[in-house]
Amino acid sequence: MTSAPLAHATPRPYWLDTLDPAPAAPALEADRRFDLVVVGGGFTGLWTALHARLRWPGASIAVVEARRCGGEASGRNGGFCAPSISHGVGNALRRWPEEAETLVRLGRQNLDEFEADLKRFGMDVEFERRGKLSVAAQPWQVDGLRSMQRNYERFGIASEFLDKAQLADKLDSPAYQAGVFEPNYALLNPAKMAAELRRVCLEQGVELFENTPVHELHQRGNRLMLRCDRGELEAGQIALATNIAPPLLGHLNSSVIPVYDYSLVTQPLTDEQLRAIGWVDRYGIADAGNQFHYLRKTADNRILWAGFDAIYHFGNRRDESLTQRPESFERLAGQFREAFPQLGPVEFSHAWGGIIDTSARTTLFTGCVLGGRVAYALGFTGQGVSASRFAALNMLDQLGSERTERTQLRMTSQKPFPFPPEPLRYLGVKLAQRSLAKEDRTGRRDLLLKTCDAFGIGFDS
Repeated sequence: MTSAPLAHATPRPYWLDTLDPAPAAPALEADRRFDLVVVGGGFTGLWTALHARLRWPGASIAVVEARRCGGEASGRNGGFCAPSISHGVGNALRRWPEEAETLVRLGRQNLDEFEADLKRFGMDVEFERRGKLSVAAQPWQVDGLRSMQRNYERFGIASEFLDKAQLADKLDSPAYQAGVFEPNYALLNPAKMAAELRRVCLEQGVELFENTPVHELHQRGNRLMLRCDRGELEAGQIALATNIAPPLLGHLNSSVIPVYDYSLVTQPLTDEQLRAIGWVDRYGIADAGNQFHYLRKTADNRILWAGFDAIYHFGNRRDESLTQRPESFERLAGQFREAFPQLGPVEFSHAWGGIIDTSARTTLFTGCVLGGRVAYALGFTGQGVSASRFAALNMLDQLGSERTERTQLRMTSQKPFPFPPEPLRYLGVKLAQRSLAKEDRTGRRDLLLKTCDAFGIGFDS
């Protein structure tokens, strides 16, 4: 039985209700040829098409999307826009210490350029660069925040450690003991981001085919062909930006797995309610657990409260029905009440889930095959809002045979540890998640997690 706070929750992403619906682009109805075909109409694909147009003004460019642009992961996430391409400074130091300084610099540069692109093309995406607050619920998480701040100081990243009393001025909750605030972090409306990228691509002369799934990538002699329902696309070059959809390149099948993440959004809150929990500014918030929550305000002062459960289904299932999981919604609603008892009864207006393309090292990776004519990027692991732009530029560098700082990174060019076949895949994920939950309770990392660390394997939840 659904609890009262969830009784009237709409089972779809809140962000979609903030859009004025645009008519769908036509589906592919006949064979066509383009200089560049981008497969996938989410953030990565649309950034790729836009910057391809800027690089190659005379090229014929098309985006082909299985459903509607931004309808999958790009329109279902929390809209956290990080100054990082490496899933944070700590992850860069653990996995690529020799290039951590470069990764940190490129991540901050990417966010600056991201904002500049928004201004250049007049994209209204509710972009707010107001910072991020990381909070700790356990003593060992407080130690982790202090370590994070030391890493920030090492790279000249502005931040402030907040003890319990200081934290109350930014977030007053019995659930959290301390925090670190970093001012250089942004939020946006992800559905508007996808819609605005789509609009700008069309204005720049990119051709778009929606409701056009691609079933196969193959070669016919020297020609690259994409087989769709009602025609084939011939491409001089191809950029694959399909995120967690089954990959068109077979060797990528074991590189990522689909993990389901769940979100709630409250009804709009009053200024008085927000003052009661100390949250008067518009920064995003995330806690420091392995099984973590992330939360933010919407433009109309709802609270998005999401995360904690991260569900992998046996056999890489990707069913739309799995985006509705009542037990996860009930758990999130209960945790919200525990975190903010001052608010009393709060109803949720929306409840939904989405798929995270999870790699075993929590960062994006890229590659280029078939004689440098087919590039791909995937594995963002929940950190793709800003990093998708960087991935797009990386793919274009490779398609242009350019040797750049982006293409020389070990982080992007080295493939992640592959996931084993079923049933070992499902068993391994479950065991790792059990160990991560135990670490959240005890503060101790067990042998399984230490072994994964040694092999460069890791999950956030």
